[in-house]
Amino acid sequence: MNSNLNHFTFQYVCSDCAKTFEIDPKLMVCPSCTLQQEKNQPLRGILEVLLTPTAGSSTTLDKLDNNDLLNFLPVEKSFFPAIPVGNTPLWKPTNLRNRLGLKNLFIKDDTCNPTASFKDRASFLVAAFATKHQLKNIVLASTGNAASSMAGIGAAAGIKVTIFLPKTAPIAKIVQSLQYGANVITVDGNYDNAYDLSLEYSSTRGGFSRNTAYNPLTIEGKKSVSLEIARDLQSAPDYVYVPTGDGVILAGVYKGFRDLYDLKLISKVPTIIAVQSEGSDAIHRAFKSGHFTEKASSTVADSICVDIPRNGFHAVKNLKKYGGQTIAVSDNDILSAQRELSSSTGLFTEPAAATAFAGLLAHKDQISKDAKVVVLVTGHGLKDTASALKIVSPPARAIKNLEELL
Repeated sequence: MNSNLNHFTFQYVCSDCAKTFEIDPKLMVCPSCTLQQEKNQPLRGILEVLLTPTAGSSTTLDKLDNNDLLNFLPVEKSFFPAIPVGNTPLWKPTNLRNRLGLKNLFIKDDTCNPTASFKDRASFLVAAFATKHQLKNIVLASTGNAASSMAGIGAAAGIKVTIFLPKTAPIAKIVQSLQYGANVITVDGNYDNAYDLSLEYSSTRGGFSRNTAYNPLTIEGKKSVSLEIARDLQSAPDYVYVPTGDGVILAGVYKGFRDLYDLKLISKVPTIIAVQSEGSDAIHRAFKSGHFTEKASSTVADSICVDIPRNGFHAVKNLKKYGGQTIAVSDNDILSAQRELSSSTGLFTEPAAATAFAGLLAHKDQISKDAKVVVLVTGHGLKDTASALKIVSPPARAIKNLEELL
């Protein structure tokens, strides 16, 4: 088993068959369960990190500073790159609290991560793992945020990063990746095509795959957000609204709260609300129907636009086991929520992040006014200004003097 400063021991465990494995850079998914993989279906045999406390180790929520949180991850602190990932604000949006009548509403603002994206949490752990195992090249597919995130964190870690992006990815995310020095390859197709090409590239030309869901560390790194939320609230919230595409952020949020619950540091796993766009709602549909069906995706929320949610089976399993819910909202709802969040709080988010807030707006009448509610905001609006311009307009003309205002 891998150990981290004697606080915990770590193994991989299959989310399907529960078989355990030693953590190994060459192991990504369960060898047995992946034999059952069906075409155009989510991945089988998703691996998670099984965390076991060592004898005599203990902690409490009030002692979980950002340094201690690294003890919950399966790589020693010394291997993490020198870049300040995580420990993002959990703040009180006063105007929204008053307007919505939710006095315990909080925003978890992950736009404050170094590349302005929640994805830095996964990239941070992947980079540390690669450094520990002397892996010099990382390969991934992305709709944009995971790409720019891995490129930025990889730059801090001194790791070469190769990225496969759909050609429709927002230009700001492509520019970010290029600025960080990544090898950027655009794909004449969607995210699912880019995903398949990146796996083929890493298997034939080398490189440690960071692909979401496929690499177990992508779920494990993202769990840190739940540890921070529980620490800052000194309890589990009642509801967490999570923007959902392939289901890996959702899995990471669940993983963090499950770890805390298993360690008896919180008394419950919160009700997680997976919010999807109606144009890319495979997990929502499967949660309702019990099976995944093919449907071409199209949504203004590019970061959560996927045809096949790679972590779909695992996501639905978590939702059903822990009493989670799903909501699908329209693109108009998303853009409206983006504008409302910006104009009432000063927080400008990209559409995928605003999707979580749109879910709260659709669901608010079904929750107690006293409930502790967290909206997870995952990406900054400057990553995709073209989408924001669908609902706001720049000035029609420039003036030369104040009289022209009349």
